Amino acid sequence: MEHLPFMYSNKLKSRLSRHLVFWLLWFLFQLLLYSFSPSPALQQQPFLHRVIITSPETLIYMLPSLFLAYTLMYLVIPKLVLPGRYVFAILSAIVIVFLTAALSAALSMTIVDFLRHRNADKLSTLVASEPHPAFYIQIGVAILAGLRGSITVGGVAAAIKLMKCFYERQQAALVLEKEKANAELQMLKAQLHPHFLFNTLNNIYSFTQNVSVKASAMIMELSQLLRYILYECNKPLVPLDKELKMINDYLALETIRYDDGLDISVQLPMVTNHMIAPLLLLPFIENAFKHGASQMAEAPWISLAITIMNDKLEMKLINGKSIGKVNNSEGIGIVNVRKRLKILYPDRHMLSIHDAEEMYIVNLSLELFNMNPGLTKPVYDGAHEEI
Repeated sequence: MEHLPFMYSNKLKSRLSRHLVFWLLWFLFQLLLYSFSPSPALQQQPFLHRVIITSPETLIYMLPSLFLAYTLMYLVIPKLVLPGRYVFAILSAIVIVFLTAALSAALSMTIVDFLRHRNADKLSTLVASEPHPAFYIQIGVAILAGLRGSITVGGVAAAIKLMKCFYERQQAALVLEKEKANAELQMLKAQLHPHFLFNTLNNIYSFTQNVSVKASAMIMELSQLLRYILYECNKPLVPLDKELKMINDYLALETIRYDDGLDISVQLPMVTNHMIAPLLLLPFIENAFKHGASQMAEAPWISLAITIMNDKLEMKLINGKSIGKVNNSEGIGIVNVRKRLKILYPDRHMLSIHDAEEMYIVNLSLELFNMNPGLTKPVYDGAHEEI
């Protein structure tokens, strides 16, 4: 807590200091109260002697006060009151009060009584002449004497605890509200940037139509890819048809710069009703161009085959590479794909990557989520992606 650290901080040093100050003040208050007891024998003594005589008794009666206060603060309030279990909270408070009364009576009839008899010689002979009350009266007085202070300090401690809980919740709500506002701001920025990007691409496209047909086509393909990535890929699953169309558009965009110099073979499935995590296959295809075709001086080639059978996707991607060149293509893209596969498709995928002398081979087997024609949502068994 940044505000009022002594009152609300959860740091150990602040908490210890806070508790020590609270109980020290309570002890001094009780000590003064007992020192001005109406007992005639006690009132004959000087003030300093009264304080010395009553201090052990005051310290003993602190024990039931501590018991009541801490059971309320750390058991009843956090476990029962805050979760809304009010009936159990009331019953537990009643039981704790009775236990406090029993503890107070036990201390009064044993230790406190012993201290009073020991101090009898320090008082006056009036003690001997005072009538000795009955046993049940002694018990009643002992219970009331202990509860008189314990209930008061227990209530004060519980009130402070509730105030601290309320303050913490208020601060948490303020932090949540601030985070929500930041998230809304970021979302607005994220919406602004794509519009700016698409408007810019459209302007460039209009200028290149009369200059270069090839450049104009590439800008259009890029615009479609960006639109899919920005607006479709923020979902946990997307239709496989859209993902395959995006891959086909990417292949078309990449092959434009090779003219007819790239030997590419593509086999994609027909229309399906399956769902897939977005951008799961694209990093492998990007690597085929970046570390394969673009690095070959002569006759670059790529072979991509994606088939689906019984809700299982099989992808075989092979690309040529320069002879003797070590393929260091397992960069951050492939590493991220491996992590996503483990999270999204645990025990539902197989991935093998083989770096041969003249080619790079990727085999991926994936059990897809199926879109039930009778449902509006995909059959999705709870797998989720951590961002």
